[in-house]
Amino acid sequence: MTDHVHHSAAAGYKTAADTYVKGRPDYPPQVTEWLNATLGLDRHKTVIDLGAGTGKFTGRLVATGAQVIAVEPVAQMLEKLSDAWPDVLAVSGTATDLPLPDASVDVVICAQAFHWFASSEALTEIARVLKPGGQLGLIWNLRDTQVSWVPKLDAIVNALEADTPRYYTGAWRTAFPHPAFEALQVVRFHHAHAGSPEDVIFNRVRSTSFIAALPDAQRAKVDEQIRALIIAEPELRDRDVVTVPYETAAYVAIKRG
Repeated sequence: MTDHVHHSAAAGYKTAADTYVKGRPDYPPQVTEWLNATLGLDRHKTVIDLGAGTGKFTGRLVATGAQVIAVEPVAQMLEKLSDAWPDVLAVSGTATDLPLPDASVDVVICAQAFHWFASSEALTEIARVLKPGGQLGLIWNLRDTQVSWVPKLDAIVNALEADTPRYYTGAWRTAFPHPAFEALQVVRFHHAHAGSPEDVIFNRVRSTSFIAALPDAQRAKVDEQIRALIIAEPELRDRDVVTVPYETAAYVAIKRG
């Protein structure tokens, strides 16, 4: 399966699974209503958590009562997910090779994931397993650049991205429009990730695939750059607890037919 996974994800997420759990933010409470009201998830529905990672979003799906199938190609991430959600069916697979029958699920959700495999081929495969009228949900958390120090943190990270697919670039949108789906619809929410600087800043950056894949010396340099940023920013300096602002974007596309 990893032959179909971008090299940054295949290399970085093998070693960053623990850091991913510690550093990634949760999702805002409005997402619960989005799952229930917009996607119609309930105990009568089946949903794929595609690119499920360590299961950061899986609990939100479990809470709807729906039958959840988690699909993830990186073994180390899938192991973390299975430990956290032992009652969820967790399978190895990719967006272009889903181990499920035609028209077998009501919803496919990609949380922090679609940019990795955004292509017409992936959308065709997702449409194959969706029932007619089924829905594709795409959701991302992104640091809110309206707060003055956030673009400075982003600059440290983005300088190292090379060819890694990222949500913020918008390149994922080139997969749309697609003949199997109606037009994307979006809602946006704001929330915050509060905690120790070690978790919400350092571990969040360390959990970024291409950062995790760097040699030790380069990762240490990134830590030094972040430490210097924290010292320079009054909102961050000498704080035991800091708050990182996020915007959550939630997209839906309905399968035609």
